[in-house]
Amino acid sequence: MIPTLVADFRLLECVESLGRQTRRDFEVVIVDNSGQGLVRRNHTGLGARIVENRRNAGFGGAVNQAARASEAPYLATLNDDAVAHPGWLDALVRALERRPDAGMCASQVRFFGEPLLDSAGILMARDGSSKQRGFGRPPEDFPVAEEALLPSGSAALYRRALLEELGGFDDDFFLYCEDTDLGLRARWAGWKCLYVPEAVVEHHYSHSAGVASAVKAYYVERNRLFVLAKNFPGRMLPAAPFVTLARYLWHAWYIFRRRGSAARFRAEGNSGWKMIWYVIRAHAALLANAGRLWRQRREVRSRARITPAIFRHLVRSHSISARRVAGL
Repeated sequence: MIPTLVADFRLLECVESLGRQTRRDFEVVIVDNSGQGLVRRNHTGLGARIVENRRNAGFGGAVNQAARASEAPYLATLNDDAVAHPGWLDALVRALERRPDAGMCASQVRFFGEPLLDSAGILMARDGSSKQRGFGRPPEDFPVAEEALLPSGSAALYRRALLEELGGFDDDFFLYCEDTDLGLRARWAGWKCLYVPEAVVEHHYSHSAGVASAVKAYYVERNRLFVLAKNFPGRMLPAAPFVTLARYLWHAWYIFRRRGSAARFRAEGNSGWKMIWYVIRAHAALLANAGRLWRQRREVRSRARITPAIFRHLVRSHSISARRVAGL
C-alpha cells in the first residue's frame, strides 16, 4: 500500500523496486492523494491498482482505503520515496508466519545510498514523542531479529486481523505519528512487533513534506499530544508536561548550537515565534478534540489484553530521552 501526494519519479522508483521482489504473490495498491490524478497522468503501465482521491486523505486515511481495496492476509505500507531491496517483502511475511503472536513488523530502513539507518523500529519518550530507533547509526548496530516496540509506517507489515480488530489507522492524525498511535493500540491489544533486519528499504528522508517543514512541525506536535491522550496510562501522564518542558529547553539549546530538528526548522527560514505558534495551535487542537480522544481512550482500554503496568514497562523498555528527541 503506497500513499502518494506528488507522484513524481520517486514513486516510479518505488514501484519498480517492488517489481524486483523475490516474492511474487502480492498486489500493489497506490492511493493518489494529489486530488489531480497525478499517478495516471505522470505514469503509465505501473501494474498497480490505483485509488484516486479528490483531496488529500493523509497517510493513515490512504492506507485504510488501500486495505479496504484488498483481501490479503498481510498488508504492507511503503512510502512513495522508498526503494525496497528484493528480499524485503518475503522477509517480513516469513517473520509473521513464524510468530502468530506478532501482528506487525518493522523493516531496516536506511537512508537512500548511505550506510546509515533511518529506522529500526520506533522509540517513545515519556511525553508521547516518538523517534526512529537507530537513527543515523550503521545497520551493523542492529543486526539481530528481535522484538521492537512498534514499526515505522514508512516500511512495515501488518496482519489484516490486527487492522480489522483495531479499525486501522486513525484518519484524524492526517500526517505523522499515525503509525505510533496504531502500534501502541496494537500493544494494548496484546499484539507484538518484530524487527526484521533482512527486510531492507532505502528511504529518501522526508521527500514529500520536507525534513523540518512548517507542516511537519505542527502535525508532529499535535499528534504526539493525541498519542499521549489516547494511549498513555494515567500514571504516566503527570510526568509528561515536565518531559515536554525539558524537550523544549533542549530544542532551544540545540538551536543555539545549530543542531537538531528545531535548528533545521530555523534553517529553512522559519522563525522561533512561528515554532511557538505551532505549539499553541497543537495544544488548542488537543482541547478541541478532547471529547473524541476521551472516547477513543476508553475504546482502547476496552480492547486491552495487557495491564497498564505491562504497558508502562514496554514503553520504558523502548524509551528515548527528551534530549535525544530534540537532538535528532
